[in-house]
Amino acid sequence: MSEALTAPDFTTIPVGPLALIALPGCEELAAKIDAYLKTWREIRESEHKTTIAFSGYQRDSYLVKAAFPRFGSGEAKCHIQQSVRGYDIFIVCDMFNYGMTYKMYGRDNMMSPDDHYANLKRAISAIGGKARRITVIMPMLYEGRQHRRLSRESLDCADMLRELCLNYGADNFITFDAHDPRVQNAVPQSGFENVQPVYQMIKAMCKNITDLNIDRDHMMVISPDEGGMGRCIYFSSVLGVDLGMFYKRRDYSVVIDGRNPIIAHEFLGDNVEGKDVIIVDDMISSGDSMIEVATKLKELKARRIFICTCFGLFCNGLESFDKAYENGLISKVFTTNLIYRTPELKQREWYVEVDLSKYISYVIDTLNHDTSVSKLLDPKDRINKLLVDKGFRTAEEVK
Repeated sequence: MSEALTAPDFTTIPVGPLALIALPGCEELAAKIDAYLKTWREIRESEHKTTIAFSGYQRDSYLVKAAFPRFGSGEAKCHIQQSVRGYDIFIVCDMFNYGMTYKMYGRDNMMSPDDHYANLKRAISAIGGKARRITVIMPMLYEGRQHRRLSRESLDCADMLRELCLNYGADNFITFDAHDPRVQNAVPQSGFENVQPVYQMIKAMCKNITDLNIDRDHMMVISPDEGGMGRCIYFSSVLGVDLGMFYKRRDYSVVIDGRNPIIAHEFLGDNVEGKDVIIVDDMISSGDSMIEVATKLKELKARRIFICTCFGLFCNGLESFDKAYENGLISKVFTTNLIYRTPELKQREWYVEVDLSKYISYVIDTLNHDTSVSKLLDPKDRINKLLVDKGFRTAEEVK
């Protein structure tokens, strides 16, 4: 990040003493965030640090111990093991950590998104209305893909937001690359920040791909479907490169597993021959569509294919990506550390992890001081500085 963001200074007093609660499965990410906050607050100079308004400002750790014991039947509760009265609490959760298990009638059960969501409600309930403010950091929204009603269907994501904000008292939500950010309309009076990790993705690409050429003659950004055009338009515009997309042609006369099957991917865009291509999407689920798009791009004689997604679920395993890498279809896959990644994924040669713990720490530190996060959410200046530092022209210079 730029120097201006490395040592943030604030002129406002904190909302309250800062506290982090890590739900089961988020301990690693929360520990990194805690370490950044501890370091910054130790070195930050302020004449007011010893006043009552800054009580609890500098501590050995901002993590609050919370336990989630279970009965043999699988029922659970949350026990917060210290007072949080008057605290500004940030709850870090991962609704998709299937690496967590619990005992039920003597059997190991994999935790589902519903189980993690229940733990989140337990944590807020255990706070008991004593906190000054509660912010939920939910990188990938629970039921975020069920954002609209096509027939007689539930609207689970909107229901989740309304339940937590209206019934449980959550004040703010921080999420990343929401599948459809318009779901925030369910809670118009609550804070909802949809963060795009574009700067971190570009920075990781520049670090891990030494011979990258960022210009219109050598690079292109591709959206795998029409729904992802918004994020790809921004991605391509800040890099100053051309944009293309694939249109999913579906068979609307058939429904398989609740969806109309995709017949083919049709490409719309300029010539990709000889260019490095960045496929940008919010997530990799099964990965089938991503592999098919990469195959089509190779048929169009694209040079190298890089995939940038916020969330790598890999629901059908890693074998298809292993094969695609071996066959030269893909060169690298970039995903964040915001959700669970298997040890096997981390060992793959084609995989690059993008760490967002420092960025989240900036957001938490800023919000705790009740200061605007607008500059943090708009990475254009940081991207331009990065491009200049790497010897590339900015999008403004290209124009």
